Amino acid sequence: MSEDTLFAKIIHGELPADIVFQDELVTAFRDINPVAPTHVLIVPNAAIPTVDDVQPEHELALGRLFSAARQIARDEGIAESGYRLIINCRDHGGQEVFHLHMHLLGGKPLGRMHNPPPPTALV
Repeated sequence: MSEDTLFAKIIHGELPADIVFQDELVTAFRDINPVAPTHVLIVPNAAIPTVDDVQPEHELALGRLFSAARQIARDEGIAESGYRLIINCRDHGGQEVFHLHMHLLGGKPLGRMHNPPPPTALV
C-alpha cells in the first residue's frame, strides 16, 4: 500500500483532522461525515490495506485498536450506554479507504445491523 492514503496523510499530520487519540501504534479521529453523534475512525499507523492483509507482526497494533476504542468510548461518555465497532473489508464489505480502519459509533440507539427481510406474501 502506498503511504499516501488519506489516512496516512492524517497520521503524519499532512492533512487536518480532529484527532482524539494518537500513540505510536494507532491514530483516532472524528469522521468528517458522521452517521452517529459519536463517529470516530481508529486506524493503525502501519500501512495495512485491508483485514485480509493483516500479518502476525500487526497483532499489537490491532489489539491497540480495541483498547483505544474502549478508552475513546469512555472519554466520549458512551461506554455505559453502548457503542458499535465496525471494520469493513474490500469492495463487497463497503471499504472505501484502503487503509484498515475501525469505526466507533455511538451516542444514540443504533438499531440492528441488518434488518430481517420482509415476510414473503402468500399468494
